[in-house]
Amino acid sequence: MTDIDDAARSRARRTRPPEAPPVPPTPEEKGERPRSPIGLVAIAALTVLLGVTGGWSMLIVVFAIIVMIFLHELGHYVAAKRSGMKVTEFFIGFGPRIWSFHKGETEYGLKAIPAGAYVRIIGMNNLDEVAPADEPRTYRQKAFHKRLSVAVAGSAMHFLVAVVSLFLVLAVYGLPGQRIDGGGDAIPWEVRASPPPTGAAAEAGVQPGDRILSVDGVSVADDFARFSDVVRGRPGETVPVEVARDGTTQTLDVTIGETNPGTGEDVGFFGVGQAVFSESASVPEAAVGSFREFGRAVVLTGEGLGRFFSFSGISDFVGQVGDAGDDKGPALAGGEAGAAPQEASGGDENRLISILGAAQIGSQATSSGLEGLLLFLVSINVSIGMINLIPLLPFDGGHVVVAVYEKIRTVLRGGRRYQADVAKLLPLTYAVVMVLVLVGVSAIYLDIADPIDIGGG
Repeated sequence: MTDIDDAARSRARRTRPPEAPPVPPTPEEKGERPRSPIGLVAIAALTVLLGVTGGWSMLIVVFAIIVMIFLHELGHYVAAKRSGMKVTEFFIGFGPRIWSFHKGETEYGLKAIPAGAYVRIIGMNNLDEVAPADEPRTYRQKAFHKRLSVAVAGSAMHFLVAVVSLFLVLAVYGLPGQRIDGGGDAIPWEVRASPPPTGAAAEAGVQPGDRILSVDGVSVADDFARFSDVVRGRPGETVPVEVARDGTTQTLDVTIGETNPGTGEDVGFFGVGQAVFSESASVPEAAVGSFREFGRAVVLTGEGLGRFFSFSGISDFVGQVGDAGDDKGPALAGGEAGAAPQEASGGDENRLISILGAAQIGSQATSSGLEGLLLFLVSINVSIGMINLIPLLPFDGGHVVVAVYEKIRTVLRGGRRYQADVAKLLPLTYAVVMVLVLVGVSAIYLDIADPIDIGGG
């Protein structure tokens, strides 16, 4: 090496142009997908529309439903991750992507239609094609207890939300229509003060704090739902009503109203609401009471599902859809007594509601305050949690049944792993999906043509 060579290299370094700053990575290179302005505008327009047509209560309910759906999928996601499964997608909504990003092996994001959410776990059944390197991390290759935990995780999240909501109601407000120290299925109730009695009740002299013991000889002292049914079935009739007031009992002759002013239905209307006992519970009492009331809600929901899926229930639903819009179909609410949303009872027990109907009910319930919203969350989370456990694919309960069946066959084979051929279940799965679509569309039509009103007057 010579001095001339060193001098030449030194001049070259001095004359080299400065390096350009690094180009920042594009959203695609960072694992992100660009936002769709059309999708964002559509969501903003939908938000404004909901606010204008349904008010802030509707916006709150829609947001609560979206959060509820997110928590359902979050349950599946967390259970799958903890079980060592590979999750490739976690999206809120369906349809075109609005925005997404990659973190690790999972793509997270938002899609244009906020009608649900989903988590994609690889290898959910033997039909899913998976790279050989990923096969050990598929759902189908994991142990029975891990597959079972993933399958039930969504419903478990719904039940958790319901229990927490019940705890808050008991601890802060007390349970509407039930004294905190009450027990069993009997729920004593009183005529509430606000709003005061109206209609037939006011004309007969019924007062806030009265206990209605019987109507036309039917005992209703411990069952507001029975009271609702009795009154609704006697429009225009003059019946004896036994009332307890200040330690004495008296009988009033009451002429039941012929129309519910809140819904316009031609049903019996009395004009009282069920009193809300605002006595709050201690933390231990609220904790115990929340599980007790959750169990009661599960039983009532199970009975309701059983009624709907009975021959008479399906027949009634078909009739409701056929009669929708003629202003004579039954409403869900026990509004004959002018009860607040969370106290509504009676009406048609077999009325199935869509997500639109749920939003309508939630909006009316939320208009009464946070307590109404919490009780709405209890009802809808218990319902969706139980529906998801129906033992048919594509419900989560279908995956539970498949996992249990595989476990039983594995035991019978002496421990040699058995894997169900899901292809044989596809015809049944498609049939279930078709029924779901048909029922869902019918329920949406029913909720539009014959909107649910749980308010009363």
